[in-house]
Amino acid sequence: MTASPSDPSVDLVTLGQRLRHLRRTRGMTLDQLSDAVGRAPSQLSLIENGKREPKLSVLQAIAGALGVPMQDLLRPEAPSRRAGLEIELAHFQQNPAYQALGLPVVRAGRRLPADALESLIGMHRELNRVLTEQTATPEVARRANAQLRADMRRRDNYFAEIEQAAARVLQSVRHTTGPLSQRGILDIAAQIGFTLHYVNDLPSSTRSVTDLKNRRIYLPQVASGKGHDPRAVVLQTLGHFVLGHNDPADYGDFLRQRVEVNYFAAALLMPEKFAVDFLAEAKADRALAIDDFRDAFGVSYETAAHRFTNLATHHLGIPVHFARVHESGIVYKAYENDNVRFPSDVTGAIEGQPVCRKWASRTVFEADDPYSSFYQFTDTTAGTYWCTVHVEATSSGLFSVTVGTPYEHSRWFRGGDVTGRTVSHCPDPDCCRRPPVQLVDRWSGNAWPSARVHSHLLAALPPGTFPGVDNRDVYDFLERRAL
Repeated sequence: MTASPSDPSVDLVTLGQRLRHLRRTRGMTLDQLSDAVGRAPSQLSLIENGKREPKLSVLQAIAGALGVPMQDLLRPEAPSRRAGLEIELAHFQQNPAYQALGLPVVRAGRRLPADALESLIGMHRELNRVLTEQTATPEVARRANAQLRADMRRRDNYFAEIEQAAARVLQSVRHTTGPLSQRGILDIAAQIGFTLHYVNDLPSSTRSVTDLKNRRIYLPQVASGKGHDPRAVVLQTLGHFVLGHNDPADYGDFLRQRVEVNYFAAALLMPEKFAVDFLAEAKADRALAIDDFRDAFGVSYETAAHRFTNLATHHLGIPVHFARVHESGIVYKAYENDNVRFPSDVTGAIEGQPVCRKWASRTVFEADDPYSSFYQFTDTTAGTYWCTVHVEATSSGLFSVTVGTPYEHSRWFRGGDVTGRTVSHCPDPDCCRRPPVQLVDRWSGNAWPSARVHSHLLAALPPGTFPGVDNRDVYDFLERRAL
């Protein structure tokens, strides 16, 4: 089937360039082509400049006069490199963002020197990049997060290539057993060719700064107080170089790199072989427990929970889900490969969504002792799940960290015989979101809450290769340290 000029896939600027190119290669002037097709030269000029869509009959007449099949005029590629640049410039100048600047339109005719055309294209590409960076909304991050989570689910959250990279690093420093020590971390840094420097003036927008010129990694003298394991910060930084990361191409690439270096750090702090041996023995005893996994390797509960999701399905055959939920009920992080149905928005993102009030991630906050081991079965629309939950206090409030699995796998866990059980009908609004009828009758029309607006949800994503990092502060810092 042949495309027509009214086909939305046909670019009028490219069509005009092909027409002009074919006309000139045949040595025809506009007047001569005009006489051949019975159309005014001014009409043909508008077509060649991409400003008028020709009728099919006119296009057939032009093709006949030029002695080419009509599909040659409708092909999507530019007839030459120069024509391709002229087409790109025309498209850039049609962009509303450029037109809003009130600058004149530059005609990319034969009189425009090639170097001038190249310079204009370069500037437009950079302008387009900057504008795209600055206008990226939280939707960009949400879609990227959803896509990344789908990839993690496809892999069962097990990244074999990162496990292998971590194993090679451990072997290079002759680490043969148990958790990784601080001495081992220093040896790894030296093996990769870096020295570690602890400072008290690190830029506030960073967790570490790497001086690639002098092969130095600068770290804070005191932990940030946000739950970051200082060992993990070092290993995450080193992970970028071991895994061969380049500057992130976009926000999705930035998120992917962050997940990969977090995984790499955990694979060093809780090496696969030792971690799997520990978990397999606990499973055999039907005593799997995130608390024990944490204590065996000296890491945070959340790190242990994340690492468990890396290994549980691949090595133990246990599908799992993970969630970090604020005391307000809002999801901050989550992952699943056990078909549990986290709430999501239209982009597929689950971050920022409220979970059901009947789920263990929220009922734990109502427990008599929420800081003790908490277990619960929950009947949901997707099946029955067992969960183990840990609560931690932070400067931003209380958070629950949940690891869950379908009912039939609960037998492998300590607490799998718990009697506590709830029933969730979410997303049915009558489950826990719609107020009881008596409260609606009493208060409907008599309540005017003042909402707490989370301004960061309305703001554009921070611009820059590394979102949120102030390059001026980083370069000033490195200059001070280089003196």
